[in-house]
Amino acid sequence: MSWDVDCVAEDTFLYASIANISALGIFIRTNEPLPVGTPMDLAFAPPGAEPFRLRGKVAWVNPLRPNGDNPNPGMGVRFTDLSSEARERLVDVIHAITYVREPN
Repeated sequence: MSWDVDCVAEDTFLYASIANISALGIFIRTNEPLPVGTPMDLAFAPPGAEPFRLRGKVAWVNPLRPNGDNPNPGMGVRFTDLSSEARERLVDVIHAITYVREPN
């Protein structure tokens, strides 16, 4: 799964892609992850679903390594201030992805 995501931190705008999503957060694939603890606004639109506009904070970083032995550089972002309605919509989207990906 890969969705585009806009990330806006204090003085940084990052256009990247979501490589993984859960009800708690997302993994954003980027060669330029922000420092742990950085708060940000996130905007993404799963196919067939209403767009999400959420707050998050960088929880961990998988940095780009100069020798190229890291195929998944990026950052894990934990959702913050997530309303119950937004969490329910996220869970619905995640269930839809799981259902579509399951083999017959």
